[in-house]
Amino acid sequence: MRIATWNVNSVNARLETVLRWFEEASPDVACLQEIKCVDEKFPAEAFERLGYNVAVHGQKSYNGVAMLSKTPLEDVRKGLPGEDEDEQARYLEAVVSGPTPVRVASIYLPNGNPIESDKFGYKLRWMARLNAHAQELLAYEEPLALVGDYNVIPEPRDAAFPNNWLGDALFQPESRAAFRGLKNLGLTEAFLMIDGSPEAYTFWDYQAGAWQRNNGIRIDHALLSPQAADLLRGCVIHRDVRGWDKPSDHVPVVVELDL
Repeated sequence: MRIATWNVNSVNARLETVLRWFEEASPDVACLQEIKCVDEKFPAEAFERLGYNVAVHGQKSYNGVAMLSKTPLEDVRKGLPGEDEDEQARYLEAVVSGPTPVRVASIYLPNGNPIESDKFGYKLRWMARLNAHAQELLAYEEPLALVGDYNVIPEPRDAAFPNNWLGDALFQPESRAAFRGLKNLGLTEAFLMIDGSPEAYTFWDYQAGAWQRNNGIRIDHALLSPQAADLLRGCVIHRDVRGWDKPSDHVPVVVELDL
């Protein structure tokens, strides 16, 4: 089973590019972030024609997450528990059916900038909520994949120029500590287990020739429960997609489980 995560930066604005990648890569499950549309505006039919079941948790103009699967999606949860007044569409969870079901979540973690604002506090609260929910999910002792745009640069090696990010919410000690806290629950970071190569980035800004100079950062991650990590066979960053026409500033990351 190949599980992909991709912040598409507006699914309708980049639909041709997104569908091209789906036709070429044919993931079994795909988690999309920053779809930037309400549920009714998500181009579900285009993905259904490719054989996918669709679940969407959208929001007008901002945020929004989706999950596409070649097998039915069950036990769908929209929204991260722990803060009832939170109206931002950033979390979608479902069980992907099959001989060995896998619980998958599409995560679009808050950016948190500027760090002097309430946005940074929201980011840290959101990460604490994710930690609490992950603990509940891990108690099921089942294959679990928490994938998405975490908006966290875990280590200096995950940025081409780490000093440029010292004042950014993505690289603050509190953000990085919260990410480590997730991993310390018993979650395995798929890319580090399989590859861990330097200069393996998943995001390049549109400005200042960042892509051409490989001035990137690695902020799209896949965290696996022990039951899923035991099945891990591959993790590939599809960096070439950043060079396509009308690209997202993120690229797909694909995790392969032996299912």
